[in-house]
Amino acid sequence: MKLDMWDYLTFLCFFVIGTGFLVTLVFVLGLPGRIARARKHPEAEAIDMMGWVGFLAVVPWIQAFVWAFKPTDVIDIRRFPKEEQAALEQEAREYAEANAPRRSKKKLATAASAPSQDPSAPTASVSSTDKPAAPVPDQDEN
Repeated sequence: MKLDMWDYLTFLCFFVIGTGFLVTLVFVLGLPGRIARARKHPEAEAIDMMGWVGFLAVVPWIQAFVWAFKPTDVIDIRRFPKEEQAALEQEAREYAEANAPRRSKKKLATAASAPSQDPSAPTASVSSTDKPAAPVPDQDEN
């Protein structure tokens, strides 16, 4: 059997059609994720993964496509301006300091015996006769 020009042209057409099919498939499967990222959806990564995995069954891909357009009430703090992020971090630090667990007596004694950087700062001494303070109950903010 001898291959002539028409056979090679047929192979070229199959290659072009196959490549076009794969490019179209990749474009369509990634479409929900690209739409979600463009709309700054907070669950854009989940939508993207659901779009790619959804090719096994059509229904998950359709759900991802609809989810990409769905408005959300969730505010994604990663997309806040820098000033707002700094304020939130400061507020989180203050909250963590205010709600930090009480240090044990041993840690207090170690902290009191450590030299202070400010020589005019008063020093505290902890003796073994001191009674521990009564535990402070946590107040739940409901």
